[in-house]
Amino acid sequence: MAKIKTVFSCAECGGQTPKWQGQCPHCNAWNTLTEAVQAAPAANARFQSWSDSATQVQKLSDVQTEEVPRDPSGIDELDRVLGGGVVRGAVILIGGDPGIGKSTLLLQALSEIGARRKVLYVSGEESPQQIALRATRLSVVTERVDLLAEIRLETILETLKREQPEVAVIDSIQTLYTDQVTSAPGSVSQVRECAAQLTRMAKQTGITILLVGHVTKEGSLAGPRVLEHMVDTVLYFEGDSHSNYRMIRAIKNRFGAVNELGVFVMTDRGLKGVSNPSAIFLSSYRDDVSGSCVLVTQEGSRPLLVEIQALVDDCHGFQPKRLTVGLEQNRLAMLLAVLHRHGGVACFDQDVFLNAVGGVKINEPAADLAIILAMVSSLRNKPLPEKLVVFGEVGLAGEVRPVARGQERLKEAAKLGFTRAIVPQANRPRQPIEGLQVIAVERLDQAVDFCRE
Repeated sequence: MAKIKTVFSCAECGGQTPKWQGQCPHCNAWNTLTEAVQAAPAANARFQSWSDSATQVQKLSDVQTEEVPRDPSGIDELDRVLGGGVVRGAVILIGGDPGIGKSTLLLQALSEIGARRKVLYVSGEESPQQIALRATRLSVVTERVDLLAEIRLETILETLKREQPEVAVIDSIQTLYTDQVTSAPGSVSQVRECAAQLTRMAKQTGITILLVGHVTKEGSLAGPRVLEHMVDTVLYFEGDSHSNYRMIRAIKNRFGAVNELGVFVMTDRGLKGVSNPSAIFLSSYRDDVSGSCVLVTQEGSRPLLVEIQALVDDCHGFQPKRLTVGLEQNRLAMLLAVLHRHGGVACFDQDVFLNAVGGVKINEPAADLAIILAMVSSLRNKPLPEKLVVFGEVGLAGEVRPVARGQERLKEAAKLGFTRAIVPQANRPRQPIEGLQVIAVERLDQAVDFCRE
């Protein structure tokens, strides 16, 4: 019988220590060590290399490379986020809030891939009857999808070896357990061990494995942080649970670009891709109201037009409120200081509320200028000029800095009928864009003065 020992694993980095400590000695995180009873590893296949051949030192120039073929999933927006489709032997982790559509999307994708590839759906959370009911509601072709309801890892690995599917879905990684670890399913040790063995299986056999991951209250993936380092691609579901629109963002992708965004709408027949998300985000936009400004943001290779709303109101308490939805709150405090110092507009006695309409999260600094103009418009209770789009990064010295892919942003705005654009001087197009008047500014006060006219 294997010797049993107790170890403490860090939920952030996955590091282990034999004794409990308040601070993880590996990543210095506090209160992240959890106890797990773990069996001593046998001298067999748990930690073997991905390659069966002996490890050899070789020149990097001698390594034979080939173009990685991609297999389209049949869902255009999902393929956009993945970089063109799934890759043989890749491990993809998909996380999101409960009920946001992870299982629905993967069942739809397996049905499409099953028309030309052998696929397997492994469910650890739902019974076969529940999955069959969902498949009927989604009108997917059930004959294309093989189903296995199992949570024991050894049984799943044996089934993968026997059936040899080309694409497999594990729903979800937090429900699996292995006999080699004695802690409960969902613990740090179980999640790390199950993910490691599934990743090893994918690399050795070429099976594409899609893992469904739970998220914590803060919105990050549950389990050890090392889980995201093991896999090849990490996708996150975003969006407001009260809205029909869902967004998938690529946080990590070894086979494509990161920060790509796929937009879906939830219908009674499942998730449907949105080919023109800018029109969705601007569906309720009105240019005759104060505090509203249209931003051209860049999500991966796709320019998006998003409405930024600001509400600046008198403070009725001792401390002014600063609240953002979909935007960085720390950056708002910096922009308010820059607006006061270099724009001559003071908001120290005002409550400021910001919202990116549509549930999209904007992290790029190109939103700075649009945020400032929306706040100025709300403070003065005066709408911005009609058919106006804005983008540009604002520095602490009041300068308006250029952003990437300015030409593509302007073309997207012109295509959607906008006639004016305030952009950084360095982003002024060399050739005029038909139907679009470009106002290039170098300083923040120039943009603020233009909106006073």
